Amino acid sequence: MPEAPEVHELAAFLTAHASGREIRGFDIALAKMLKAGEPSAVLGCRVAAVTRIAKMIDVAVTDPAGTPWHIVVHFGHDGWVLWHDAVPDGMARAGDATLMARIRLDDGAGFDLTDAGQWKSLTVHIVPHTADIPAVAKLGPDPLDPAFDLADFAAILAGRKKQIKALLQDQAALAGIGNAYSDEILHAARLSPVVHASALSQDEVGRLFEAMRTILTESTAARRGVAPEDLKATKHAALRVHRRTGEPCPVCGDVIRELTFSGAAAQYCPTCQTGGVALD
Repeated sequence: MPEAPEVHELAAFLTAHASGREIRGFDIALAKMLKAGEPSAVLGCRVAAVTRIAKMIDVAVTDPAGTPWHIVVHFGHDGWVLWHDAVPDGMARAGDATLMARIRLDDGAGFDLTDAGQWKSLTVHIVPHTADIPAVAKLGPDPLDPAFDLADFAAILAGRKKQIKALLQDQAALAGIGNAYSDEILHAARLSPVVHASALSQDEVGRLFEAMRTILTESTAARRGVAPEDLKATKHAALRVHRRTGEPCPVCGDVIRELTFSGAAAQYCPTCQTGGVALD
């Protein structure tokens, strides 16, 4: 699933390539992906900017009368963007993923919204206000927000009898972290993925906050300038424990283990994170 660092750079790429361009076409290939609004509402609008909202992108546009609209894309598990310097004719498939929608700009360029998953979960909302979207309205604070500090983080964790990995991924608690970066953050903080947030000591909360900010900030900087088609591979190449089951831990050399629960998986180092105990 795309997470904050990669989505941030994708938004920057689209801002650089699409800002000021007029939307001339917005073709839907899979009707169920459109959750609100009509594509006709943004035809003739110009792209003002593309920004990140948690793990989503917001394509902000204005119509000829100056009225703002927002095309908010939630990528789900396997959604992404495929840029075209020259958009193919019709709705011909381009790339390995399923074409969900195609946006055409006035200079002949444009981009596809794609989904490579078995169950297509990419969604689009076309709304005048992003707060009208339930998934946006319920978001927690963004840990990359400079105003978000240790006290704010500690308040989120206080009294929560929820496993810390699950809490890091809970978008209503913290916006932008998914499965991969939660593994990386917990490894850097030397914490078990299954410990309850309420059980963390003050020192552990501080370590976790610093690891979270460092991992997300450094990963965002490392993705700067990477083309959209290379962002996922660049992310995966940089991961230290996520998807590294059976490989040696880069810190201590122990074997990275995997814990599967509730249909999800966590990768962790027993020596660094669980006192040498293998989690069942």
